[in-house]
Amino acid sequence: FFFKLKTAYEIPLRLVGSEMCIRDRSKMTKTATQYSAKAEVSNLYVRRSFYEKAIINLKKAPITAWIGMIIVTFYFFVAIFAPFLAPYGEAQIFKVPYAPWDSVHIFGTDRLGRDIFSRLVYGARNTMGIALITTFLAFLIGVGLGLLSAILSGWVDQILARFVDILMAIPSLIFALMLLSIFGSTALNLILIIAVLDSTRVFRLSRAVGMNIVVMEYVEAAKLRGEKIGWIMSKEILPNILPPLVAEFGLRFCYVFLMIASLSFLGVGIQPPTADWGSMVRETAELIQFAAYDITAALTPILPAAAIGILTIGVNFVVDWFLYLTSGLKDEIK
Repeated sequence: FFFKLKTAYEIPLRLVGSEMCIRDRSKMTKTATQYSAKAEVSNLYVRRSFYEKAIINLKKAPITAWIGMIIVTFYFFVAIFAPFLAPYGEAQIFKVPYAPWDSVHIFGTDRLGRDIFSRLVYGARNTMGIALITTFLAFLIGVGLGLLSAILSGWVDQILARFVDILMAIPSLIFALMLLSIFGSTALNLILIIAVLDSTRVFRLSRAVGMNIVVMEYVEAAKLRGEKIGWIMSKEILPNILPPLVAEFGLRFCYVFLMIASLSFLGVGIQPPTADWGSMVRETAELIQFAAYDITAALTPILPAAAIGILTIGVNFVVDWFLYLTSGLKDEIK
């Protein structure tokens, strides 16, 4: 509505299509006098719920993202229901070692007579479970110290940053091998050592993105109000840096997963009789030399290796899609 003054009267001008209708104030209808801009805006824009936004994003997801989500969902389903899916126990031993593939043992047995398929299923629970716990712990340490360093700055920031630089200067796999050889190859030591070593990468990321947030006015206002550091970290800074941290969580999970498999392959990771894909590759690697006589025997060590590779690819597909959603970048249609 536009208004003009004409003599002693105000004549509202209303645009309808391409025509302009002039109405005298005395002839204005009741509907026109009750016009509400707030009601008009609410009719044009409806706030979507989280579920509705998720459905829209899933419909727009590329094929690679769907492949990644299917792979990750399948692996977690196998890990959760491993006791119901595995035909035998993970440490159950049969009389025939290196049994061929048949209806009794789908993928044969290893050198001790344990069913390969059952150990593959239980290996998903053990390897992925330890990797997930380790990644959570690494983020708890890295994000906490990174945001603390960004808020306090000064000598606290310098001490933490230089200590992290020292840890990152040492190759992680070699450092983990040395520490596990000293303290022992238990599941608890494995989780703690890898979490501390991997938290250095998380610290660098959270410190970098946190420094861009602590200079904002609302963070300064929270400091002036006398809010505690923990409140500022959890309420003001953390919600604004979640997208890069979630994407980094997926990548760190892949790195931790591969490191655990590598340490198990070298004999210092998850210890037998617990099933683990890395140790399964090491235990069945000698079967590759019998490829000329039995091709299925040569494929046996490839099964746990393929399980590791497929899960890594699936997680990376999902992380790439999430980065695309949160980065604000859009592909140009040509």
